[in-house]
Amino acid sequence: MTLNRRKFLKNLGITGSLLTVPSVMLNAKPLFGRGNIDLSNVTLKGRVQSNGKGISGVQVTDGINIVLTDKNGDYVLQSNGTAEFVYISVPSGYAFPEEKGIANFFRPLSKGNPVVKNDFSLEKLKVDDRKHAFVVWADPQMKSKKDVELLMSQSVPDLQALVKSYPTDLLIHGIGCGDLVWDEFELFADYKEAVGKTGIPFFNVIGNHDMDNEARTDDGSSNTFKKQFGPTYYSYNRGEVHYIVLDDVFFLGAAKNYIGYITENQLQWLDQDLAHVKPGSTIVLSTHIPTFTGQQRRNGKPEEVGGGTVANRKQLYKMLAPYKVHIMSGHTHFNDNWEEGDIMEHNHGTVCGAWWTGPICGDGTPGGYGVYEVDGTEIKWYYKSTGLPKETQLRIYPKGKVKESPDEISANVWNWDSKWKVEWYEDGVLKGPMEHRVAYDPWAVELYLGPQLPKKHKFVEPTLNDHMFFAKPSPDAKKITVKATDRFGNIYEESI
Repeated sequence: MTLNRRKFLKNLGITGSLLTVPSVMLNAKPLFGRGNIDLSNVTLKGRVQSNGKGISGVQVTDGINIVLTDKNGDYVLQSNGTAEFVYISVPSGYAFPEEKGIANFFRPLSKGNPVVKNDFSLEKLKVDDRKHAFVVWADPQMKSKKDVELLMSQSVPDLQALVKSYPTDLLIHGIGCGDLVWDEFELFADYKEAVGKTGIPFFNVIGNHDMDNEARTDDGSSNTFKKQFGPTYYSYNRGEVHYIVLDDVFFLGAAKNYIGYITENQLQWLDQDLAHVKPGSTIVLSTHIPTFTGQQRRNGKPEEVGGGTVANRKQLYKMLAPYKVHIMSGHTHFNDNWEEGDIMEHNHGTVCGAWWTGPICGDGTPGGYGVYEVDGTEIKWYYKSTGLPKETQLRIYPKGKVKESPDEISANVWNWDSKWKVEWYEDGVLKGPMEHRVAYDPWAVELYLGPQLPKKHKFVEPTLNDHMFFAKPSPDAKKITVKATDRFGNIYEESI
């Protein structure tokens, strides 16, 4: 086999001093232990078309390098035997290809052929996709058929009803934000069935409970997930928004051991992907593990490097700096929003609540999901609690519910961020803003605090949150009203 070694290694994403790898390593022989690493040249080629007409400028990738289709919609991509898929970044103006609700933008690569041909056919949309919506389902995390029944009987009908509440010509898609199941891979079929019933296509993110715990390294930990859902990192487009999915769960080679970390091969691929995105554009980036949360601060601990957040997040932020970015994440089973500059992270409460143990997460957020409405480059959002009207955005507790402050009423405004305003009225008279404090949700304490409670999972406990508010009414107050106004001017009120 004759090849330009330097060019070939660059195609693999190998740069710098690594280009001096001895040429003998390019032979597909057992030089890497008992197994073979197939570094033989493979040419990927094909066409991206709609109704027989080629689509130019579509990103095509093998997960290593990215090329664009030519004026005829044709692509040629020099790859190698390690590539598992060829896939496209679906361009704006086209329907997402799907198979029973699961986005199908990829083709598995057959092995042993020097040339592999795969075509992609897309359907041109009949509506303007600059206005669209998406939902984020974080952590369905089903462990048993009983959990599946709860997903089917509660979460699926809720999302079906939400979709029907929007105009029929509004495009809506879903993002399954990881931990689709809880280590029980046979339940992937149930997850797929549930998604198929929602009536919208879903793109999916790998979570720590979607990994193969028997793998010897991170490289093999996503094998089962890939068979079910395709690549673990990719991008797509809708309207004026560029969507990216990354795998930030790095498996350490022992069951249940992982850290939040984005590998170099993904970052090199992301560099190429972002090169095709105009600075100033709006990006929605989905991962399972949050890049950052306020949990350590709430618990009085230093910033974490480990399983709870992404260790190399600052390198990611540098890459995202030219854009307006919304990061979607799950994993924590609480709701937490933060923003700095043009980056905002939405760490979602879960579909499963507290692991299907109760109706709320450990921070008091109801089981549910995020809903995002897109108009051009602008995004508005709210949290949709399963089984509750979309207008339900807070919960009030009377005096005596918080042991540490028995004379105060409290309110949990679970999707709060720094641009909300939370005020209170006593008998119709505005008393001003409520006091914002880190605290536990009283109902979560009642449901989950301590091993003595009859909980489905004994490890479930309440967690401190940043979205509790307090006020001290007068002894003879008859009615207390809390008014929460979000950053978009929507007003939500509850009274006791």
